[in-house]
Amino acid sequence: MTPISRRGRAALGLDGLIDLHVHFLPDQVMAKVWGFFDQAAERYGMPWPVHSRLPQDDRVAALRAMGARAFAPLVYPHKPGMADWFNGWVAEFAAAVAEAVPIATCYPEPGVAEYLQRALVRGARCVKVHVQVGGFDPRDPLLDAVWGLLAEAGVPVVVHCGNGPVAGPYAGLEVFGEVLAAHPRLVAVLAHAGLPEYDSALELVRRYPEVHLDTTMVGVPFTDALAPLPPDWPARLVDVADRIALGTDFPNIPYDYATQLRAIAGWAAADDRLGAAFLRAVVYDTPGRLLQLDAAGHQG
Repeated sequence: MTPISRRGRAALGLDGLIDLHVHFLPDQVMAKVWGFFDQAAERYGMPWPVHSRLPQDDRVAALRAMGARAFAPLVYPHKPGMADWFNGWVAEFAAAVAEAVPIATCYPEPGVAEYLQRALVRGARCVKVHVQVGGFDPRDPLLDAVWGLLAEAGVPVVVHCGNGPVAGPYAGLEVFGEVLAAHPRLVAVLAHAGLPEYDSALELVRRYPEVHLDTTMVGVPFTDALAPLPPDWPARLVDVADRIALGTDFPNIPYDYATQLRAIAGWAAADDRLGAAFLRAVVYDTPGRLLQLDAAGHQG
């Protein structure tokens, strides 16, 4: 029984979930992202059929039907000149969709700190940085003020900085580790638990008290074929149980939403030191705390 069912959520004392890692993008950009995944067999050596390839309103309805009380609609640029436009678009999206938490993104370019500051003033509660897709060095001096700004504000940044599903020129936990060494108070969420560098990701969580992992695509059969989790993964989570947050990558996943929740429920059941308290923390309490939501999952 997983928290996607009403019965499963009731057993945890919940009436919904909070997802820190989903994607909504302008229609023309989302179509290009889906086109990229249509070529996954050539890029990754295995097909990646997008499970929820639906119009935007239907995707919102699907998340509601699966119990999402709140979600972070992450956007990310792949070249200069896109980020500020994305920030305007996602601000309008969040204003129109009650469950959507305002977020922002950035890219190493002149003026980045200024437009990110504007987004924070407008109410952004989370920032997405995609090192791999952007193809940039997170240690770029243009981003130094950004990391400092976010560390000072306490706003979480969801960072795709691992080498999965394929290696990137500036990806790798050792690279982002240098950013954390320079900004140790940065509230960083390592997307995909740093996949495939799970060990290094956990080391950063233990070294820096504001570093978290999200569960996006972690421990599901599709990903285990590419980057399997260590067999003792649940035991490794015991001492960082309050710093693991639900993420799914909806709608761009090649399986249904419940698959991710089954994986997390499996970790909770595999170690008596985790259990229901861990499961509740992952799917609700920790992402809610990161997004500064109230106990009911609402934006204050």
